[in-house]
Amino acid sequence: MTMIPLNSLARHVEGMQAAISRAAVEVIASGHYVLGPRVVAFERDFAAYCGVSHCVGVANGTDALELALKAVGVAPGDTVAVAANAAMYGTSAALAAGARVAFVDVEPCIGTLDPSGLRRLLESEPAPKAVIVTHLYGRLARMDEILRLARDAGVRVVEDCAQAHGARAADGRRAGALGDVASFSFYPTKNLGALGDGGAIVTDDAGIAAQASRLRQYGWTAKYTNTVPGGRNSRLDEIQAAMLSVMLPMLDGWNERRRLTANRYSQEIQNPRIQVPPVAGEDYVAHLYVVCSPERDALRTHLTACGVQSEPHYPAADHRQPCHGGRFADIVLPVTEMQCEQVLSLPCFPEITDEEVESVIDACNRF
Repeated sequence: MTMIPLNSLARHVEGMQAAISRAAVEVIASGHYVLGPRVVAFERDFAAYCGVSHCVGVANGTDALELALKAVGVAPGDTVAVAANAAMYGTSAALAAGARVAFVDVEPCIGTLDPSGLRRLLESEPAPKAVIVTHLYGRLARMDEILRLARDAGVRVVEDCAQAHGARAADGRRAGALGDVASFSFYPTKNLGALGDGGAIVTDDAGIAAQASRLRQYGWTAKYTNTVPGGRNSRLDEIQAAMLSVMLPMLDGWNERRRLTANRYSQEIQNPRIQVPPVAGEDYVAHLYVVCSPERDALRTHLTACGVQSEPHYPAADHRQPCHGGRFADIVLPVTEMQCEQVLSLPCFPEITDEEVESVIDACNRF
């Protein structure tokens, strides 16, 4: 039986092979391989796409989060607020920056940071230095409320846009242009994915951008002069920047095809044992299409038997991960913990066929 894949990078790259091959050959011949002209060109174009003034290319999305935190002044011992349902990425970045983490519960069904939980945290003493807001599964969090709460408390807002390239708020601003600074991942499965690892920090603040640029290269203020503490070697390769430049003009079209599939699922999966997310507009770019079911494991077994791949994103909450050694054992996040037991991603990628979508819908409705 041929399985309908959760994602297919082979299909995704197939139509671009000639263009990306040309780009790779040009980079190889150029003699510039790290932080060269192609990185500069991609940084300029991606900043313009996001609607901000500055983009700093780095090695991966987790580095982007860590360096963004440091660039807004998070120092060892500070507290960073973060949701606990996104596979430890934000939590790992905060801990790598030497910060303490304060977990905030999420909204039912969609899984983004709950503003009411953030409000309760901000009313405590001392307030966190920053909050990481993850646009989970490609859906913008409720940024108007979150930004108002954070501004009133003097808390920096770091957008985690690793799953939300191109998502657009009602006022037209894109993910990455809403908070003080934002991080992106260009891991191959992302809506805008390289052919290897890569990441970026975007911001409208020239000071934050300059600090991030120093931090990505050892904390240098001049060559071999390590001035800024917390720096690291985290640079975007020329060849990945070239790949991303080929793909960036296609991103909005890919997002639209993802969203059409996702909205069709939400409209046509009609099974009381499966909770689907709401139909959405441009604030959702369908990086993942995630349903909830109290019978998640049985649903997954059924889908496999029907030839449909699925996967839970994400099955373990950050505060329950074994690396903490039980440090957060007393923390209870009821929505987060329930969703970790119920979430399941269905196939959703730009190249999925109408026939495959129909098969996924039929399999879900027959569960």
